[in-house]
Amino acid sequence: MNESNVMKSEINRRRTFAIISHPDAGKTTLTEKLLLYGGALDLAGSVTAKKKQRETSSDWMELEKKRGISVSSTVLQFEYNGYRFNLLDTPGHKDFSEDTYRVLMAVDAVVMVIDAGKGIESQTLKLFEVCRQRGVPIFTFMNKMDRPAKSPLELIDQLESVLNIHAYPINWPLESGPFFKGVYDRLRSEVHLFEKTPGGAYRAPVSVRDLTDKQVKDVISDDAYTEILEELEMLDIAHEKFDLEAVHEGQMTPVFFGSATNNFGIELLLERFLEFSQPPAPRKAGGETVPLEGPFFSGFVFKIQTNMNPKHRDRMVFIRVCSGKFERDMMVTNSRTGRNVRLSNTHNLFGQQRETLDEAYAGDVISCITNADLRIGDTLSTKKGLAFNEIPRFAPECFAYLVNHSPSAQKAFRKGLDHLLAEDIVQSFWPAQEQSPIPLLGAVGTLQFDVLQYRMKNEYGVDTTLDVKPWTALRWVDPSVSEETVKKVISYDSAYGEDDCGRMVILFRNNWSLQYFSEKNKEITLHSSPAALPE
Repeated sequence: MNESNVMKSEINRRRTFAIISHPDAGKTTLTEKLLLYGGALDLAGSVTAKKKQRETSSDWMELEKKRGISVSSTVLQFEYNGYRFNLLDTPGHKDFSEDTYRVLMAVDAVVMVIDAGKGIESQTLKLFEVCRQRGVPIFTFMNKMDRPAKSPLELIDQLESVLNIHAYPINWPLESGPFFKGVYDRLRSEVHLFEKTPGGAYRAPVSVRDLTDKQVKDVISDDAYTEILEELEMLDIAHEKFDLEAVHEGQMTPVFFGSATNNFGIELLLERFLEFSQPPAPRKAGGETVPLEGPFFSGFVFKIQTNMNPKHRDRMVFIRVCSGKFERDMMVTNSRTGRNVRLSNTHNLFGQQRETLDEAYAGDVISCITNADLRIGDTLSTKKGLAFNEIPRFAPECFAYLVNHSPSAQKAFRKGLDHLLAEDIVQSFWPAQEQSPIPLLGAVGTLQFDVLQYRMKNEYGVDTTLDVKPWTALRWVDPSVSEETVKKVISYDSAYGEDDCGRMVILFRNNWSLQYFSEKNKEITLHSSPAALPE
């Protein structure tokens, strides 16, 4: 097989996807069970594990283990049935929606986990909207069917009415809660019966044609059997036929039912994901569509993580490969700075574990240890002048200065702050009216500040406090507007300054003052993201 065919084959077997959900819907548990099927784990971890149980591979940060939530995006790579998976586990908490957004820019599909007992929740809706904006294919997993759950028809109706997407149930639950018996596969006419055992096994699928009414009723009550038949008939009449093209366009979501904790329905989801998902698609850089096969290498930085190995104070940069073949020690150009960067210390990641990576193809995620001047959104390529479209930032809603009260820890404080700001855990700004030696920090939610303070203490040995400021809204000023124009109209409930890239911003005390300012100063155009600024 020649080099061109090898590259095409390697690209076609890549599947890069993220798992999104509302907190506590079971996202991290599902991640662990997918890794179990991929042979990457011998024993799946539990988010609420007892001391002697295995900790989850995706939640590697000590704070995550203590709180039982994901607060950082993790890359997990494994092989399954001849395919290479790049699985990105995202933060579930709404305060980290910006980190999740960046991850969604780096994937080709999404698995959306919904707690069947709660249905659509606020964070699910926000993350779903991001997926819809990008047209990312969405696969839905209704989790916790072995617990008290909403009716499956109600869950499907919520998907369609709240998220405004066509939902096609691939399988259908046979009861729920303590009476959960399994699922019926609508496309293959197969019944998969659930048997709760240690390790979460289930019986082999049985063709519905070989399953007599008596055999079904030995498992399911008469009333439930009648109700399920009526529901299936209703689905066949009322719902559209399965449309794979609509799935690829993000207009239809295949829906699966199961229980991640008890390992039921996970293999069914994984097999159908492989059947319905697509390999990586070409990306756009400005007006140019970049071909997957190259002939040049290109990728973009979507995450930076410091101190994954605290003993070495390393700085890990995560790069989504968009075209060509990557080879270790490759020299690339950073389009933002114009400088050359050697990608030598590259790895495959599995949570906190790592192995040397020698080559990668479009669709893969590279992790590279480097001290080079790289920022989130930077394009790296062997073709000079190539720049992928900017990753948007969210406008912060919480603002504070981080205060160090120990003069002897000042060096560690500045070092820690510089490192953590490079990760974009929080954003940094420089208000013109305040002569502070450290930047004003902006966050989407207060938990981001909690993580920042925790990591300053845990990784750099510095205790800090927050000097919270009254601002609750921020907008970027159109570059056509001069600083003098802005300075003239700033009042007591607003302030202006710059972000870390020197772009002018205005801070407001509340949304009312933002709206009032916009109405009174129509000559000043404001933007909710720097990505919307004209070049």
